[in-house]
Amino acid sequence: MVVAALAQFDRLVKRALPAALSLLVVALSVVPVPIPEYAVLAPNFALMSVFYWTVHRPDLFPAWGVFLIGLFADALSGGLVGLNAFVLLLVQATIMAQHKVFRGKAFWLVWLAFVIVAFGAQLLAAVLGFAFRGGLPGWPIWLSQFALTIALYPALAALLGRMQRLFLGGS
Repeated sequence: MVVAALAQFDRLVKRALPAALSLLVVALSVVPVPIPEYAVLAPNFALMSVFYWTVHRPDLFPAWGVFLIGLFADALSGGLVGLNAFVLLLVQATIMAQHKVFRGKAFWLVWLAFVIVAFGAQLLAAVLGFAFRGGLPGWPIWLSQFALTIALYPALAALLGRMQRLFLGGS
């Protein structure tokens, strides 16, 4: 009885790991950093995490989890409520449609795909932000945020990969 309950709890924790780590990454992304204008230039950690988990463990990353992560990112950033949720759901759907392409590929190919997806996601977010708020971010700021996002993806992917191997096994 106890063994079965512990096994069920273990499965539940493992299923929640990608979403929990994504929420943690998003929360840590708004921690004040003593870098001038960091809040404006902060990389899109939510996008990085959603991309990683959708590529590597889509079975543990349902759309409702992506939606909640997007809403959480919107709430913490003070942005348009639902904008990140919408963009992240589109990112997840795009990756899921091409999921077989990513399986077993070299990291540099996955990173190149991330660059393409991140460009489209951030451009879509900027255009939708303009449509609903009436102001585009300055292009130097937008490009800086995009560059930081793609530059930091390998580090976050390595960290998430380590967590995946540690808690979810080699799968």
